[in-house]
Amino acid sequence: MSITRRGLVAAGLATPLLAGTALRAQPSWPDRPLRFVVPFPAGSSPDLTGRVVAEHLGQVMGQPCVVDNRAGAGGNIGTDAIAKATDGHTIGLSINGPLSTAPALYPNLPYDPVKDLVAMSLLVRGPQFLVVNNDLPARDLASFIAHVRANPGKLAFGSVGPGSGGHLGMIDLMAKAGGMDMLHVSYRGFPQATVDLIAGRIQAMVVTTAAVMGQVRGGQIRPLAVTSAGRFGLTPTVPTLAEQGLANAESYGWQIMVAPASTPPERLARLATEAQAALRAPAARQRLESAGFEVMATTPAEAVAFLAEETDRWGGMIRRLGIRIDG
Repeated sequence: MSITRRGLVAAGLATPLLAGTALRAQPSWPDRPLRFVVPFPAGSSPDLTGRVVAEHLGQVMGQPCVVDNRAGAGGNIGTDAIAKATDGHTIGLSINGPLSTAPALYPNLPYDPVKDLVAMSLLVRGPQFLVVNNDLPARDLASFIAHVRANPGKLAFGSVGPGSGGHLGMIDLMAKAGGMDMLHVSYRGFPQATVDLIAGRIQAMVVTTAAVMGQVRGGQIRPLAVTSAGRFGLTPTVPTLAEQGLANAESYGWQIMVAPASTPPERLARLATEAQAALRAPAARQRLESAGFEVMATTPAEAVAFLAEETDRWGGMIRRLGIRIDG
């Protein structure tokens, strides 16, 4: 006896077959290479994290994942490129400045971190160092503050842009210490800022530990303090700001994986899960931790909550101190 479609329906067997046919008919994703935007140059600390995640995505998503370094404006240019992407295959990461402080600093910011982007995972974070050029006479926080006070407007500090973690970390330090006046020099990325610090073209930076760990270990620059709550495991001899009398100055540099807000939820969920898997792999974790990062690999909900807290904290400080940037 032949089995008809009517017989299949009557037997309750047609639905799975038809569902499977419909599922197979749906276009697969990704159907072309993914683009992973890093808003800083190759060789920067965000670039390291981005490449760890991109390499994993390229292995598990069925398509290559290509890192696209879009440096400039403290990360705002690359972050805007992610927010504006409409190809359905662009993701990336960003940091403190473009995500948590830029809206409070720039009246004409071309993107809205809340409306135009979706946070998928807090990937890594790291405390920051207060580092100085080796020729500076300062050997601790107190002598650094005294030296700056004795040379108002003659010394410069660097950062990767207004509103970045390093910029606001130094502004916060100077405000809490009082009587400090330094010039601010903005760079496209951490590598060039570090080169200028070593050469003495700038005298100090507050910078994420991962960005300068090699130079600290090599003795090319001098760390005076770390911004974490306790001493940093890779540099246990470097005291915290709090230990040296500067309370409530704890801060971290961090990186969050983001996508355009138009990205379908099922894609976001898959990408977030794979990003977490990438960072939890033993080899990747060791690579990042040895560079000075604390691997976080959070869920999307945790990333959104963390970003909201950081935005409230630093946005409040910007408004309190009256920091404003035209553009």
